[in-house]
Amino acid sequence: MEHQYFLLNKPYGMVSQFKSSHNVCLLGNLAFPFPEGTHAIGRLDHHSEGLLILTTNKKVTRLLFQGPIPHTRVYHVLVNNIVSEIQLNQLRNGVQFKVGADLYHTTSPCEVAIVNPPLVQFPGDYLLSERVPHTWLSIELTEGKFHQVRKMLTAVQLKCKRLVRVSIEDLHLGNLAPRQIIEIPESQFFASLKIADY
Repeated sequence: MEHQYFLLNKPYGMVSQFKSSHNVCLLGNLAFPFPEGTHAIGRLDHHSEGLLILTTNKKVTRLLFQGPIPHTRVYHVLVNNIVSEIQLNQLRNGVQFKVGADLYHTTSPCEVAIVNPPLVQFPGDYLLSERVPHTWLSIELTEGKFHQVRKMLTAVQLKCKRLVRVSIEDLHLGNLAPRQIIEIPESQFFASLKIADY
């Protein structure tokens, strides 16, 4: 059986699944004929936007996220203040946040930079006001704890107003509009993610 591979620009307010017991906007609401067995890889929560991989190949999650080599994801994040050099360095060097009753996680060093303007220019749920200070950050991660980007920002007293995943390894959001889907060949998919299907 030949598998299929899709890239979606997931919009704000949509969950990264086809079925739910809750009344939420689902991937199945998209006007696209996904084949049976399609599922999302590396989910984005409903408040987050951007690049989402979908495939019928069940091995991709293990190959991408459970292998010995970490894989890079880049996010463009809108925060509600002017970000200081101190905050940038804290984020780059690693911050600590709670992951359990008495458990804390310290993030690995990562690439963080101010981006102006961000790569993604599509309108989001959060409308900017000229009177409200804000900053767009690019954050490059190789780890993915639950809500990690938002928790990292909270740890340095910043609030995330918009979060857009712009790339996973060499798969890029590019000019893909919100809700738009493209199918890519298997060879391109695995080469771009730097994984092998075995």
